[in-house]
Amino acid sequence: MVSVVAVGRVWAACDVGVNAGADSMTLLFLAPLIWLAAGVPWVVLHGTLGRRHRRAALAAGIVFTVWFTWFLVTWLGMADSYPDPSCPGNVPSWWPGFIPA
Repeated sequence: MVSVVAVGRVWAACDVGVNAGADSMTLLFLAPLIWLAAGVPWVVLHGTLGRRHRRAALAAGIVFTVWFTWFLVTWLGMADSYPDPSCPGNVPSWWPGFIPA
């Protein structure tokens, strides 16, 4: 659940939300949904491609997981409509510059 942790850290660094308790409850509610959305493609890949081409299925699954994590962190974590002076451009200072946000 790297994406849930990263979204929580972005929210904490940029002071998004009401307080830490409300943010934690939101992430606690979203965690099973995110887990299902990340797990279903692995099951589909294993069922379709994994029986014959295991390495291709593994590579496709890893690429999807990395993309999905990036998408969730930039879509959920970095809210464009939430101005905050501590996060210019709604990107925390610890976010790597070579990864687009």
